[in-house]
Amino acid sequence: MTEKYSAKIVPLNEDKIGTAAHGTATFEIENDVMKIHISMKDTPKNTQHWEHFHGFPDGKEAQIATKAQDVNGDGFVDLPETEPVSGTTMVPFDAAPHDMNVPNDTYPVSNDKGSFEYEKEVPLNKLQAKFKEVFGTDDLELDKRVIYVHGVPDDLDLPDTIAGAVGHYDQHVTLPIAVGKIVKD
Repeated sequence: MTEKYSAKIVPLNEDKIGTAAHGTATFEIENDVMKIHISMKDTPKNTQHWEHFHGFPDGKEAQIATKAQDVNGDGFVDLPETEPVSGTTMVPFDAAPHDMNVPNDTYPVSNDKGSFEYEKEVPLNKLQAKFKEVFGTDDLELDKRVIYVHGVPDDLDLPDTIAGAVGHYDQHVTLPIAVGKIVKD
């Protein structure tokens, strides 16, 4: 039996970054493989875009962040401001999602038109084992998660009030640019 999930990805911070990133994501689980396909348009061009699903380890349903999450009033919704409604970063959509190694340089890079496609077949048993190691359960509960796409060019002027650095990656890398609620099809 095949399980299918999808997300309509809508812009976040678009009025501040100059592009309204949007797209779709699909997740298809069959046998021991999760096929992931993410298609994005109107992202900042020629930029690496971190993308992940976020959620709550206790199984609480995650919601997408909106401008209402801009608690410090700087006009941006940064990564820490998404956490109360969306939870924590869980699984990256990079070269090896099943390793759950979030900070790295193997995420998609948009083309000169601001588009990119991400496709990956992930060994479900490896992803579930790592998920259990980190979050205490092997149930991914995709329909309780949200997907985020991050990343703006290094030369975009950001206020000092934006937080969200991860390791040596600064706020340009982690600033959310789009978000979508994952639903079961």
